[in-house]
Amino acid sequence: MTYKIDAKGKSVGRVATEAASVLMGKNSVAFQKHLVTPVEVVIENASKATIAPSKMGEVHSKTYSGYPGGLRERTIGYTIEKKGYSDVFLRAISRMIPRNRLHKSRMKNLKITE
Repeated sequence: MTYKIDAKGKSVGRVATEAASVLMGKNSVAFQKHLVTPVEVVIENASKATIAPSKMGEVHSKTYSGYPGGLRERTIGYTIEKKGYSDVFLRAISRMIPRNRLHKSRMKNLKITE
């Protein structure tokens, strides 16, 4: 089964919460939290989602090398410029799904088109 979400004119968080709940199977009548729901979520028009200009400068990922001065912070604007809108959606949805054995298989059911 395919579940399509149109991101045109919607914020990233609103689309991500809808996609995460469908991937976890929360909208299904036969919801079982220990099983992966056989549904494919397709997010269309990811590049037409609305992101406030003030959010473009916000830090959304940090990596630390372990050395002094080794903290690298990436803003949403930088990620969109380098990797595109799909990576922003991917990170948002991935963080909304529980980190357990089912995480990887649930994320494989997600397709994002720009």
